[in-house]
Amino acid sequence: MSETHTPGAEGAGGPSRPQVTEIGPGVLQIDTLLGGWERVTAGYLLEGRAPVLVETGSQSSVPTLLAALEHLGVGPGELAGVAVTHIHLDHAGGVGDVARAFPGATVYVHEKGARHLVDPSRLIASASMVYGPLLDSLYGRLDPTPAERVKVLADGETVEVAPDRLLTTVDSPGHAKHHLALHDSRSGILFAGDAVGVRLPDAGVLRPATPPPDFDLDQALHSLRRFAERQPSGLALAHYGLLEDPQAVLEEAEATLRHWAEVAERAWREGRDIAEALEAAFAGDLSQAPDEQRRKLETLNGVHSNAAGLRRWLEQRQKAQGAQSPGQA
Repeated sequence: MSETHTPGAEGAGGPSRPQVTEIGPGVLQIDTLLGGWERVTAGYLLEGRAPVLVETGSQSSVPTLLAALEHLGVGPGELAGVAVTHIHLDHAGGVGDVARAFPGATVYVHEKGARHLVDPSRLIASASMVYGPLLDSLYGRLDPTPAERVKVLADGETVEVAPDRLLTTVDSPGHAKHHLALHDSRSGILFAGDAVGVRLPDAGVLRPATPPPDFDLDQALHSLRRFAERQPSGLALAHYGLLEDPQAVLEEAEATLRHWAEVAERAWREGRDIAEALEAAFAGDLSQAPDEQRRKLETLNGVHSNAAGLRRWLEQRQKAQGAQSPGQA
């Protein structure tokens, strides 16, 4: 299973070959092709005696993911574990389907996300309010996973993939309260979910991911510092791929996150629209990106979603601190 696999030619009268790339020793990146888009969402297969898949992607990506695993020779009884960094549907929407396809696999998740994998009704109701028609046309939903298949992971716990390969968890709230990164002992790669942000290779800019309802700036910055302390060899983002020079990336992520928060807070205190302020401040970041790449990034991690998360964070902080209302400072 360790060879590098490249995509086949498109338009040749059938589906393209699964897009799988080895990004580290025994670490296979699978393009899960959200919405048919390349290099937007990734899952990662960790090879070993007890293989583990990190991220399933959305439910709509399940056929692509299962085809890739079959192509790699991972049979129904061979996948030992499925780990999700958090339960947002573009990361965990496929969990129920994948658990059904691999009946021996344990599903690993943060304590605060476990109940939503078992009973996803509240998560789906919330997602339908956020995504609207995109819920079914792009992401899909989330099938329940039997409770006995779900194992909660706390900070610092390990999952053994092989005698020389452990995945160590890093509780990393900020983007979401149920966010859990995983650090691979063999390759040194840290699977960072959305805690570092979103960087689509064809757009080229690292953008923070600050959606409602859980975004918290202080927690997000603390999570980035915890990642740096582990000194990973690389950062594997769900959106998208391996980033080398991780210390520089983490410094960039912190600076960018602080800048977005500063712009948002200034607009909020002045009673201005946060989304408009962010658009004005950061539109130039994508000025060189093709239109298609801008559309992908806006769909996946749009300014309005980030603005809503930043607004909620500011309101919650004000409520907690008993601060004055915007415009009254």
